[in-house]
Amino acid sequence: MATSARPVTLNRAAASVLRQRRFRAFWSLTWQVVRAKWRLRRATLIGNARLDGKVKLITEGDVVIGDRVRLDGTTVRLELIARRGAVLSIGTGTYINYGTNISATRGVTIGSNCAIGQYSIIMDNDYHSPLDHQVGGAAAPVVVEDDVWIGARCIVLRGSHIGRGAVIGANSLVNGFIPPYTLAAGSPLKVIRHLREAPSAPN
Repeated sequence: MATSARPVTLNRAAASVLRQRRFRAFWSLTWQVVRAKWRLRRATLIGNARLDGKVKLITEGDVVIGDRVRLDGTTVRLELIARRGAVLSIGTGTYINYGTNISATRGVTIGSNCAIGQYSIIMDNDYHSPLDHQVGGAAAPVVVEDDVWIGARCIVLRGSHIGRGAVIGANSLVNGFIPPYTLAAGSPLKVIRHLREAPSAPN
């Protein structure tokens, strides 16, 4: 009898542990959604996003955050900035890691299902003229298309456009157009290889 009872006891214990883990995961997820709603309440539009940790949000312009966006500000807080007249848009399902700074003075558009590594900087403005540091720098919109992966500690400069499905290696400096479905890395950035052929436009 003791031999047959033992597996039942173990199964009950395992089921109890599983229920506890599911309960903790549920409340952790719920708390991240609530935190995002509160900390990002000044955003122009926010979907069902999640925030773990801290974020600094400046909304002189418009900030649009899509559904299932995951923001990780645990180790170092995130900074999301939209200056007057600018639009900062983050698409559905995108993940942004800690220490990242995204700053828009005209427009920064990040597509859906992107992944941005820790300590990355994305900015559409030079902020200072190289000839006179008291004068504002040039600005041009930044576009990051869907399914892009930007590695840790990358810098994306004004006017840059990263095509769909591209992968940017860590510690890279992006300045200009990066073709879709390519692997690019370095400072200055160079396309290393094509990951696959970009799909042709429908007729």
